[in-house]
Amino acid sequence: MVPPATLANVVPAPPATLPSRDFGDPSLYLNRELAQIEFNMRVMAQAEDPRNPLLERLRFMCISCTNLDEFFEVRVAILKHHLAFGDVQVGADAMPTVEVLARIRERTLALVKKQYDFWNETLLPELEREGIRFPRRDAWTVKQRRWLQGYFRNETLPVLSPLGLDPAHPFPRILNKSLTLAVVLKGKDAFGREGHMALLRAPRSLPRIIRLPAEVAERAYEFVFLADILHEFMDELFPGMQVKGSYQFRVTRNSELSVDEEEVENLALALRDELRGRGYAKAVRLEVGSNCPKAITSMLKQNFELTDQDVYRCEGPVNVSRSTVIYDQIDRPDLKYAAFTPRVHPALADEASLFDAIRERDILLHHPFESFATVSELVKQASLDPGVLAIKQTLYRAGTDSPLVDHLIEAARQGKDVTVVVELRARFDEEANLRLANRLQEAGVQVVYGVVGYKTHAKMLLVVRREAGALRRYVHLSTGNYHQVTSRIYTDFGLMTADPEIGEDAHLLFLQLSGLGPIIKLKQLLHSPFTLHKGLMAKIEREAEHARTGRPARITAKINALNEPAVIAALYAASCAGVQIDLIVRGACTLRPGLAGVSENIRVRSIVGRFLEHSRVYWFANDGQPEIYCSSADWLDRNLLRRVETCFPIRDPELAARVHDEALANYLADNTQAWQLEADGSYTHLEPGDATPHSAQSTLLAELCG
Repeated sequence: MVPPATLANVVPAPPATLPSRDFGDPSLYLNRELAQIEFNMRVMAQAEDPRNPLLERLRFMCISCTNLDEFFEVRVAILKHHLAFGDVQVGADAMPTVEVLARIRERTLALVKKQYDFWNETLLPELEREGIRFPRRDAWTVKQRRWLQGYFRNETLPVLSPLGLDPAHPFPRILNKSLTLAVVLKGKDAFGREGHMALLRAPRSLPRIIRLPAEVAERAYEFVFLADILHEFMDELFPGMQVKGSYQFRVTRNSELSVDEEEVENLALALRDELRGRGYAKAVRLEVGSNCPKAITSMLKQNFELTDQDVYRCEGPVNVSRSTVIYDQIDRPDLKYAAFTPRVHPALADEASLFDAIRERDILLHHPFESFATVSELVKQASLDPGVLAIKQTLYRAGTDSPLVDHLIEAARQGKDVTVVVELRARFDEEANLRLANRLQEAGVQVVYGVVGYKTHAKMLLVVRREAGALRRYVHLSTGNYHQVTSRIYTDFGLMTADPEIGEDAHLLFLQLSGLGPIIKLKQLLHSPFTLHKGLMAKIEREAEHARTGRPARITAKINALNEPAVIAALYAASCAGVQIDLIVRGACTLRPGLAGVSENIRVRSIVGRFLEHSRVYWFANDGQPEIYCSSADWLDRNLLRRVETCFPIRDPELAARVHDEALANYLADNTQAWQLEADGSYTHLEPGDATPHSAQSTLLAELCG
């Protein structure tokens, strides 16, 4: 592991005079939406990197596609909504919405071209060399065509419902991101109606990619897109008529929910009603096959109320992201990342009591390198321990069939007081969380939905246990969700502690979430929307003051995104004072590093690799008495000002040093997966050159899982 950075090189020379600069100047800020696209470019670069295993490159391409879908469903949808209703809200960069949308299209066209160039020119040929093939329709053998025709007739045809377009059958509602084919027909049907145009929606119940069985496959693994099957046998849907052509398209719709929480009496019911219409909200993007005629494209644009600027032509399947499903069907470990086994914490050995271990000393978990089973085991032991009286937990994303949820239900059945704060508005997990809330309530768990107007994004677990006649609180705080699956692919930190002050703080936070309590004063935790933003600003200013007086001053932070203008302005001011600032920002960052007179002392890098960088860690030099915090919050306006978030100190010196070493110094030394943000918003991929190559994630795998 890279040794923690020392403070010897961070003592600035006190500036004679501080530069006078308006940190509200729009030229000092990058655009949030464009910064998000640049993150997707970095993800796509992982697909293009030949050093990555081939099937992992496929997954990175698909991730860039699904990220782009969500970007249009949310960010572009919001921009278009504001523009349509004249409620134009500009960010700190002050770029007009019309210009933002134009720049988004320019960068999206470049990204889409990268995706399909990679698919056609690199991925398909390299997969074929490995015995993995997507045979084109004109390359199907006689046996393959016969088998696929049988599949079409037996498995597909019975569930298809083509819709002819005529005065009695107007253009139908098309579900968000569903594969649809526009079919051009010639001739008359059984009723004597002249054929012209029909639409065929691919049923959601059918797989989008079908693997050919061994008896007809010519390679070890051969796959066919459902769209190709529909194209090839389309004429069987329209007997007596001639199919002149069929063309794929996919529409992306606004997926932001607009429940007015102040006006509804029951949030769960209102959200359920809103979800019913989400798939048919206003269209924001139209993808069509590259061979789609202009006349059909114009017809689709008109029906979806879109313009030329909203249309993207695809040099391949419009739903190419669906190809990710082949990853789990292919047994080729040599084409995937090497498997690893997360380290199990010693506290789980010999069926030991986690309560005894936590009472003796705080436990730090670094996922995915250390097993999430420790967290699940804590809830399991709490559910069965006769001394445990109450369990309280927040759930933002828990996943399906979560063992942790099973333990909470068992605790309720055991007669314990169980309270769960379920965030219903976790984007794209709303339906899953509604089902989760119902399941918990049916088992006797007290479910609350947090605070109206503020998403509960905090990750907290509190266990109240009677010991020797007194009550003791055990707390788990985390930077990531209580999710069994993502804990293996996201990097996150979790802290288990019996610290009385942190336990009291967690208790007060749960009271605030479940009741109508007043503003509370916490002893150790910072929390949004009350003290986290103010506390962060104060700590940045404290470093600036240290620098102004010639004392050690440094800030290092690892976050997912940064756009809060006041925080950025404070960082600029600290840089001008001489504070050395290193930011590891995975995604969108609107701060411009390296600007003369403003941010010469700020460096920003992004790490994109095997695992999604998700942990948030803030470190302040504090004149030789460093402080380190982990948090559920990024430095975004929504997290710091409009959500319920927690930020917790790592008080054990040994664990604090470990967090700094693993999450900060280690990542600042990365020269293989790191991208450096330039002042103009572009990113430069860092190369080791003559230095020893260092991958932060690989280092952690070797040291924690080896």
